[in-house]
Amino acid sequence: MAPRNQHSTTFFTMIKTSFFFLLQVASLSTEAALVKEQPLVLKYHNGPLLRGNITLNLVWYGDFTATQRSIIIDFINSLSTNHNPQNPSVATWWHTTSKYDKPAAGSTNLILGKQLLRPTYPLGKSLKTTHLHALSSKPTSPNSINVILTSSDVSVVGFCMSRCATHATTTSRKLSNNKPAAYAWVGNPETQCPGQCAWPFHQPIYGPQTPPLISPNNDVGVDGMIINLATVLAGAVTNPFSNGYFQGPATAPLEAVTACTGAFGKGSYPGYPGEVLVDKVSGASYNAYGVNGRKYLLPAMWDPQTAACRTLV
Repeated sequence: MAPRNQHSTTFFTMIKTSFFFLLQVASLSTEAALVKEQPLVLKYHNGPLLRGNITLNLVWYGDFTATQRSIIIDFINSLSTNHNPQNPSVATWWHTTSKYDKPAAGSTNLILGKQLLRPTYPLGKSLKTTHLHALSSKPTSPNSINVILTSSDVSVVGFCMSRCATHATTTSRKLSNNKPAAYAWVGNPETQCPGQCAWPFHQPIYGPQTPPLISPNNDVGVDGMIINLATVLAGAVTNPFSNGYFQGPATAPLEAVTACTGAFGKGSYPGYPGEVLVDKVSGASYNAYGVNGRKYLLPAMWDPQTAACRTLV
């Protein structure tokens, strides 16, 4: 079944943004420098958002260790306001999505649901979009987002070339309001493209070659997956049906997080993630605390109340 819409998060967006940023700086005249830059605005396109309690069902496709699964599960549990970890927290980051308050004010609670393990690669190690549709068809619980997580030895069409993760909808499942159900896919880029999809924990393949940051959970691939998972989850609830909040064409929109690509802390600019917190013992970089003592590095999210990209630190 063909998807109703599909949105990707990719390192290449940052590269393109960096290029145009540098081009604009190079061409500024003295007169233009005095003109105040217009704020970034994600326009609301009058469509429904995902609100209330949304279940996240996880499909683990391929070879994941128990530790890798626990890092991602702890992140999802950290999104809930029922937990109260040390600040700045993952839950504080997620709360920004509640500010996207049209058509009605409300918040979105993401709750961990069922988990399906597929360690034997039943569809092979080279997946097409149709395979993602098949994997996202179960479980069939209502008001849910099925998240497909592929291991580092699984290739997915477009992975590393044009996308790191995707959120989309499919008519193979329906929400309680009879809308197409949302799904997401995130790949582990550790062996295939860490420079594209695990930045800033790996040197980029293009642009300034600044030293990479140390990943907070000592796993470059999975910590990169956390960044991309956070990105598509924010996009899935604020622009689930291609008529929510976004800027640009609906087929290639800038969404809640992709509008702020490459920013993790104050003072960020293309190629530099910004000032973040550093663990005194491990030297790992992070900007959010989660459950079970976890630390995560989360991307900036556009705040509709300030019309600016918001970082946690």
